[in-house]
Amino acid sequence: MVLPAPNLDDRRFQQLVDEAKRYVQQSCPEWTDHNVSDPGVTLIETFAHMVDQLVYRLNRVPEKNHLAFLDLLGVRLFPPTAARADVTFWLSAPQPDTVLLPVGTEVATGGGDADEAVVFATSAELPIVPSSLTRLVTVSARGDHVDRTRDLDSGRDVPCFQARPEAGDATLFGLSAPVPRCAVVLRLDSRVEGIGVDPRQPPLVWEAWDGHDWVACAVDSDATGGLNRPGEVVLHVPAGHAASVVAGHRAGWLRCRVTSPLADQPFYSESPTVREAEAFTIGGTTTVEHAEVETDVVLGASAGVPGQRFRLPTAPVLVDGPPVVVQVSNGAGWDDWTAVEDFGSSGPDDRHVVLDAALGEIWFPPAVREPDGTLRRCGAVPAKGGMIRVPRYRTGGGRAGNVARGAISVLRSSEPYVSTVENREAASGGVDAETVDEAKVRVPHQLRVWDRAVTARDHELIAHQAVPSLARVRCLPEAGGARVLVVPDAVADSGDRLRFEQLLPSDEVLAAVARRLDERRLLGTRLVVEPPRYQGITVVARLVASSGRVHAEALDALYRYLNPLRGGLDGTGWDFGRAVGYGEVFAVLQRVPGVASVAEVRMFPANPLTGERGAATERVELAPNALVFSQQHQIAVGAR
Repeated sequence: MVLPAPNLDDRRFQQLVDEAKRYVQQSCPEWTDHNVSDPGVTLIETFAHMVDQLVYRLNRVPEKNHLAFLDLLGVRLFPPTAARADVTFWLSAPQPDTVLLPVGTEVATGGGDADEAVVFATSAELPIVPSSLTRLVTVSARGDHVDRTRDLDSGRDVPCFQARPEAGDATLFGLSAPVPRCAVVLRLDSRVEGIGVDPRQPPLVWEAWDGHDWVACAVDSDATGGLNRPGEVVLHVPAGHAASVVAGHRAGWLRCRVTSPLADQPFYSESPTVREAEAFTIGGTTTVEHAEVETDVVLGASAGVPGQRFRLPTAPVLVDGPPVVVQVSNGAGWDDWTAVEDFGSSGPDDRHVVLDAALGEIWFPPAVREPDGTLRRCGAVPAKGGMIRVPRYRTGGGRAGNVARGAISVLRSSEPYVSTVENREAASGGVDAETVDEAKVRVPHQLRVWDRAVTARDHELIAHQAVPSLARVRCLPEAGGARVLVVPDAVADSGDRLRFEQLLPSDEVLAAVARRLDERRLLGTRLVVEPPRYQGITVVARLVASSGRVHAEALDALYRYLNPLRGGLDGTGWDFGRAVGYGEVFAVLQRVPGVASVAEVRMFPANPLTGERGAATERVELAPNALVFSQQHQIAVGAR
């Protein structure tokens, strides 16, 4: 239980006024007019109001002591983290030379009349490398390579695959140079269509060679319908694209490969052909973050004594990137001082500092007086007069940077040849700085865990500390170990309609959680960190409407309720392993404004990857490691 805070003085304004009037009667009985209109009573009420304010401040002493105890325990508020997103910079036209976008190139959201624009900046250089098509090679499923470059140059129709295409057949496009993180356009012209396939869902995958393996490319658009007609294919080449030798020719290779068809997916009955082919670079993609970078910040001169503190001009400081380094001048140059968690393990000559990221303060090592009167130094002391600076640190961050897909659309920096920018996925990872009230709630749990993972709750708390941007964490105990399920936060494109890929944590997030838990797990405990299993569900319903925008509001209600992040009964996310019943879906639709009656409701389990439905059921069961996922609900609305 929480210990009650003492109320040091429980008197309030009216009690103070009444007590003063009693003293007046005792000491000055001739004063008989105690009405509020009397000037003396006005003075009494004035002083009572002032005393009431003093009592209020006095009663805040226990809270001040609480914060002082937290400070003695070494508790510091968590700083914010910066949201990140991949932004594509589109060129106005293909360029003959490399277009280099420097670090710090600024982009922003469009904003509006009431909303302030959210500014992002690139965290690395982006070279947009020009390219052209130099080679065309076809590869059969058996591995036979045929160089078709001469046939293409002479204007012949080149079959992309075998006469009877098989899964594994491929066409390789050799570029003049590797184009990592670039957007490449392949312009193709053909005479014969690849008969049999659905142009909207062809059994093809586009890949790029990264020096070790073929890596999938994101397809921005495919006007060819799976090589079925003349058009352009816009590919986003992954970061590791590298040159290699295929069929005796060195190039930066892209591959279009035939895959095994899914259930009910039509397949090629004849190979498509290519008569003309052209390639060029039209843009590039890099990571931007919602943060500002401060460089060469001078903090002042050292006084040559232990325990010095210096404050950075802007706070809080972001620590979710490269570590902050402090430099002290030595007359001939600069010495680096490393930021550490505390000075408990620092020797007298260690150049260590402690960074309070929330306050933006730099603490230099103190000296502690021992019982025998000697001083024990907990680190080196910068020489007197030495200038102190921070070469680079980042500030900003927060949840404001978690913007939706397509929201980043403004180029703030003046960069030649760049026409537009866009983020093809929502920005994520932004977390606000911790407040004092949040720290009061966190610290008792932290003291209980104390850097060791024993119970399931311990694993969940440590995972949240490792990646504060996680939306949900659940630990499922298993024989000899634990399975930790992590769900990233996500910003819906519209309303509460999430896409499946938004709910999958990145490899970096999984590695960060696994690394933190591995340092604190019990010896011999087997640990698995992974995303949960998502059970898709499709609701098909027929409603009778009396008025209003029933169709849109009914869909919004379903997507809001059957939501892994913010759905469920209390709006905090669907419970892990909780089944979906017919009755609660019926109730959700019945509560929609304007619905006169729910004529019919049918539920189907669905595959969130393929969208394939199962048989209709009145109850969709979920495994203990599963969450619900809304998969293309359908609503029909009729008049009363």
